[in-house]
Amino acid sequence: MIIVGVDGSRAGLEAVGWAAREAAIRQTELSVVHALPRWVCERDDGRYAEVAAWMRRGGRELLDAGEERARREGRDVKVTVALLPGDPRTALVRASQDAELLVVGSHGIGGVRGLLVGSVAHGVVGRAACDTVVVGALPSPPRGEIVVGVDGSYRSRLVLAAAFAEAGRRGATLRAVHAWAWPRPDGFEPADPGREDGALILLKEALAGHGEPYPEVPVVAEVVHGHPAEVLRQAATGADLLMVGSHGHGAFAGMGLGSISQELLHRTPCPLWVVPAAAAGRS
Repeated sequence: MIIVGVDGSRAGLEAVGWAAREAAIRQTELSVVHALPRWVCERDDGRYAEVAAWMRRGGRELLDAGEERARREGRDVKVTVALLPGDPRTALVRASQDAELLVVGSHGIGGVRGLLVGSVAHGVVGRAACDTVVVGALPSPPRGEIVVGVDGSYRSRLVLAAAFAEAGRRGATLRAVHAWAWPRPDGFEPADPGREDGALILLKEALAGHGEPYPEVPVVAEVVHGHPAEVLRQAATGADLLMVGSHGHGAFAGMGLGSISQELLHRTPCPLWVVPAAAAGRS
């Protein structure tokens, strides 16, 4: 099952549309959810009963709009809706226990007035029990390519496994990118052919074996000298997806992929797919 959070914003509806299409690809059901404060979901009498009822009606209207968008985008997909009690971040993380994928928008107004969906994205990425996709900019038209960030760590191998599986489902090319840069007090050392060769060896070793179950997936291996967030952002321009891990070694000492994924949340040029550190085997 795929779970997608909706909040009434344009980004939220785009996330619903993306999630519905993904559910059709995976042939799985889609749950459209909206979070409201717990007291709103539970209060049927007393001083604030009318306010709670009004907020619940508003939440159901948002769910109706999300359901309509989901059915339009994902034909033959089973769609359910639900109001979740509690803070949107906590509620979505809790709901992710029963999901294979959690989808949220990159901007919006959230389930509580004034709470940006950007903060919801920050709150669920790396904490959800399943992979999380943050939908902001969508390629138009898609170019049939998935970009995956690779740092050579064990966790990035889990990201590669997920990326190959997704490329196989979509019939897409997989572009594996390793960004490298050596820090020094005044910035970064200039590109060096010897270190670039080492980076390419690291990338090829990381890729080894992953493509065997997916012989139909074309693979492009690319090493780029530069800050990893900027390198991945440029590589993903026009791509269908950018896939990274929530943690990892990063491109240089002290820079984990967790910080890279956080940097990319609001500036990625395509949907950002984040694989959690606790990822297990996938089909």
